[in-house]
Amino acid sequence: MEFAELVEIIGDEPLFETGLLLAGGVDAADIRRQLSRWKQTGKIYQLRRGLYCLAPPFQKVNPHPFLVANRMLPASYVSLQSALAYYGMIPEHASVTTSVTTSRPGRWQTPLGVFEFRHIQVGFFDGYRLVDLGQKQGAFIAGPEKALLDLVYLQPGGDSPDYLVELRLGNLNRLDWQVFERLARRIEKPKLIRLVKEMQKLAEEEREFESL
Repeated sequence: MEFAELVEIIGDEPLFETGLLLAGGVDAADIRRQLSRWKQTGKIYQLRRGLYCLAPPFQKVNPHPFLVANRMLPASYVSLQSALAYYGMIPEHASVTTSVTTSRPGRWQTPLGVFEFRHIQVGFFDGYRLVDLGQKQGAFIAGPEKALLDLVYLQPGGDSPDYLVELRLGNLNRLDWQVFERLARRIEKPKLIRLVKEMQKLAEEEREFESL
C-alpha cells in the first residue's frame, strides 16, 4: 500500500485502527510493516496498539482530545477536571485529559497529549452522555454533576469545604440538583451526600454574590 492510498482510505476520519486496512485479503504483515515505516517517518502517530491518526500536514481533521480518550479505552468516559473545564466550572485548562473506567487505570503519553484513566466501580459508571464536539466528532462525557461526583469520589477528603474552595468552582447554575442527588446516592459513599449539601451552600453564596 502506498501512503497516498492510506490518506484516501482514511479521508476525514480523525482516527483509524489497523483493522480498517486489513479488509479485502491484503497482506497483514505488509500493512503492519508499512504502518511502522510511516510512524518512523512521522507521517502517522501511533496512540496505542492498533490505533493511529494521520500526522500534520496530512490530516484533514484535528482529533479532539475527548474523542481520542474514548478511543484509547472504549469502556470509559471523560470526567473529572477535564469535563469540569469543558463546562466552564473550573478556571484552569486541564492539560491532561482525564477519564474514568471500570477497567484497569492507566496513563498514556502520546503525540496528541497525555491521557489518564481512573478506576471506578461498576455501580457508579453512570451520568455520562454523547456530546457533539464539532467536525463530525463526538465523545462520551460526564455531565457536570457526575464529573464533580467522580472527582470527589476519587479524591481523599474531596468533600471538605477547603478542597471545594480550592477548586474555584463557578457556573454552579449548570447543576441539576435532582440529578446530582440521584447520582450521589448510587453507591454507599456518605461523602458524596455531604458533597451535595456543600455544593448547595456554595451555589447559594454564588447567587448572593451575583445579586450584589
